[in-house]
Amino acid sequence: MTMRRWERIKVLYCQHAAAEAALEVQVVYPPEWLPDQPPRVLAHRCSRAAECNLLGKPSCIWAGTNPVFDPFIELP
Repeated sequence: MTMRRWERIKVLYCQHAAAEAALEVQVVYPPEWLPDQPPRVLAHRCSRAAECNLLGKPSCIWAGTNPVFDPFIELP
């Protein structure tokens, strides 16, 4: 039986939400009888996206309101 769950991959302080936010991925693990299959990533989300959307101003790509700003990108 496949297993689907959300896992945190990165946590940072979001200035827009004024709190810590986590970038999460939805991962599907293969059934036991297909052990050589790698897990698949189905979706990404931010743990604070719903709160950011209620603030009324564009925040980031993970909240779906500003496609050009990604706070989880590591800058050089």
